[in-house]
Amino acid sequence: MKRRGDRLDGFLVLDKPLGPTSTQALGRARRALGAAKAGHCGTLDPLASGVLVLAFGEATKLVDHVMDGAKRYAFAIRWGEARDTGDAEGVTTATSAVRPDRAAIEAALPRFLGEISQVPPSFSAIKQDGRPAYERARAGEDFELPARLVRIDRLVLTGMTGPDEALFEVDCGKGTYVRSLGRDIALALGTVGHLAALRRLRVGGFGIETAISLDSLEAPGYDPRAYLQPVETALDDIPALAMTGAEADALRHGRAVQVPRAASMLSALPVGRAIAALEAGVLVALVRAEDGMVRPLRVFNRSP
Repeated sequence: MKRRGDRLDGFLVLDKPLGPTSTQALGRARRALGAAKAGHCGTLDPLASGVLVLAFGEATKLVDHVMDGAKRYAFAIRWGEARDTGDAEGVTTATSAVRPDRAAIEAALPRFLGEISQVPPSFSAIKQDGRPAYERARAGEDFELPARLVRIDRLVLTGMTGPDEALFEVDCGKGTYVRSLGRDIALALGTVGHLAALRRLRVGGFGIETAISLDSLEAPGYDPRAYLQPVETALDDIPALAMTGAEADALRHGRAVQVPRAASMLSALPVGRAIAALEAGVLVALVRAEDGMVRPLRVFNRSP
């Protein structure tokens, strides 16, 4: 086991259990790995489980990139009770005797596909006037957050455990609140509801199939570093450009370089598109093509 505070670069996909906050789960993982620098790529509520991507060392520079990736969730809606938090933790605010059947549910789902307007839950970390919304909600203030556009790429009914509960899976973009989605699906079906369960299955290219549990991470004699994924894993979805040693050194020092051999590839990319600059397969920098040059956006302290 590495000593606490040692250099460690890479990502670890944690299967966060119910109960701990994302920050608490990160702290436990950081102690297990003895990592000096760590962060997580998107918060999971204490009542949510599943994929929590943890970044260590130089991988922390890619946290925002990972958070921008598409998400996949499995969730359950309990019909008949609206809760102020949107999940099982909250106080009941409304009730309904309506219980939608499978046909009604499946007929309603297409209206939630694509770019939709969504009002975030009052119990969220969104800030207004410098205060998180959940602080205002806990103080009993009466307010509603402004609607915003979010993207839903896929939404399917996966099962029904009985008349009171239905199971779903959703693929969505950044900023989507599944608690709000559950609330709105229930309202569209002429009833009210809240999330009875929420499990994240994927963040960008990181899926539950590669996740490790906290118990395994902390087990005596277990080497959690065996589950670390390379920093480059987070960039599988963007173009890559191989650099020579001299070009890589220039980028590390913040200098732009000209790469004539890649001119046709670079000119075909959208303006401002991020590119992964690699030396012998190791990430050197995130760059963009501009005026015939490759300019560093973010430099990484790594070498082959």
